[in-house]
Amino acid sequence: MIKAVKEDITALQVDAIVNAANSSLLGGGGVDGAIHRAAGPGLLEECRKLGGCPTGEARLTGGYGLPARHVIHTVGPVWRGGEKGEAELLRACYVNSLKIATERDFASIAFPCISTGVYCYPKEEAALIAVETVRGFLSESGPGLEVIFCTFSDKDLSLYRKTLKAAGLTP
Repeated sequence: MIKAVKEDITALQVDAIVNAANSSLLGGGGVDGAIHRAAGPGLLEECRKLGGCPTGEARLTGGYGLPARHVIHTVGPVWRGGEKGEAELLRACYVNSLKIATERDFASIAFPCISTGVYCYPKEEAALIAVETVRGFLSESGPGLEVIFCTFSDKDLSLYRKTLKAAGLTP
């Protein structure tokens, strides 16, 4: 099942939330900072041991003070006009996060709107990539994983629901 909700991602009770992290994994602004604040100092301590994460890849940590049992950190691309491999890197963020979730037999995962904040990825294109990538991954791996697109604003929620509907998925 794939759905979109407007919620605080740090309050979701899922197996894993995805952190739209920077490459240091040491916290930052936006959803990254919110996740680090809500999880507490244990998350930062574990992230320090990981040594960072390249764009498009993903790393797994515990959830610490979060209701989610785990955090999957992925580093989205900075938008540079669309000709620098941004779409492929954004797809890789979703695929690599989903691979971790399926390898660990997670039942549920929640994604924020990766790269659409300070990294300036166009929201409509990012939503389309997110929905198409998740749908394609689930069609190959099986329907056992619940995927939640967790948005921060009504406008983003509307965009994801419209994108899910256009893809033939129930929003």
